Amino acid sequence: MYGPPVDLSFKNISRLTDVWIDEPHHGLRPLKKNSDMKYLSVSLRLSNNHITDLHDLPGTINHFLAEPLHLAWLDLSFNKITHIDKVLCELTELRVLYLHGNNIFILSEVERLSMLPHLHTLTLHGNIMSLCLYRNRVISVLPQLKSMDFSAVTKQERCLAKIWHRSNKRSYLKANLH
Repeated sequence: MYGPPVDLSFKNISRLTDVWIDEPHHGLRPLKKNSDMKYLSVSLRLSNNHITDLHDLPGTINHFLAEPLHLAWLDLSFNKITHIDKVLCELTELRVLYLHGNNIFILSEVERLSMLPHLHTLTLHGNIMSLCLYRNRVISVLPQLKSMDFSAVTKQERCLAKIWHRSNKRSYLKANLH
């Protein structure tokens, strides 16, 4: 029923509304439209642009997709995004989110994604890689992840992340009780 991604990558856009007047790239599989001329897809590719702000993301999704509430796959890689906007957390059916190659430096931003119950694939490399143990931290706050940075999340990593989370929680509580 659902076709290939609506591909708006490499459009040289800075603001999401700039792409509304554009046509998606044509791939090997043709994009199909409904009677309202919206695309029958649950995937949106906005990679390799100059996007810094996501506040117009809901409007962009509504503009292009026939069933915007069913967006399951979103590629925002290689943009200039500096934080994880709350609009991402409203995409409750999101399963795959690519954020690699952006400018997200605050690791705690990732905690916002815990609002996405179906998120199982996430990429963040090229953002906060300089922090050691960032993978453990992300897995601890998003225990449902099956893949992170194009690498499967192992049982051992889940176990280590759970231990790491508990020990940091205890340290935090001790520091705040004294």
